[in-house]
Amino acid sequence: MDESADAPESEPAGFEPAGFEPAAAASHVFEYGVDGPKVILTGIDGSDSAWRAAAYAAGLSRRQGSLLVLVYVQPLATAAWGQAGISLVETGKEIADELLAYIQKSSEGREAIRWEFRTATGDPYNGLVAVADELRADAIVVGASEHAGHRMFGSVAVRLVKAGRWPVTVVP
Repeated sequence: MDESADAPESEPAGFEPAGFEPAAAASHVFEYGVDGPKVILTGIDGSDSAWRAAAYAAGLSRRQGSLLVLVYVQPLATAAWGQAGISLVETGKEIADELLAYIQKSSEGREAIRWEFRTATGDPYNGLVAVADELRADAIVVGASEHAGHRMFGSVAVRLVKAGRWPVTVVP
């Protein structure tokens, strides 16, 4: 029996499929980043929804080999706040310290996840955007808002999605 009859027909010499680029020509093509996200950013504020988002982001980060950046945005105190502004800043620092301590305790024995903790000041949306821009984040994970007023005026998650600058995952 002739085995060449079962073999696929070979292409004629010099044939190149449409869109084919020789390796030498393709080597100059620049691709930003790598396969999968390099930096996954998540906002935390101590709420249950934020902790669920952080856990989800940690799982993504572990599976993708990404850096997990946990961001707490401290409210901005202005001069108009007076003495209350000073205590607001002090309270913000205390909350940040407590969040960091909790994260450190929770991550003990989980060396597979590379993470860092950052703080920003201002409103949560602008704080997350500033850190995401600084780090060139590839994805953002946030918890769904637990405030009823956000249904009317928009939550941080909705504003991030509408910005359309990163893939945003909203965790319930």
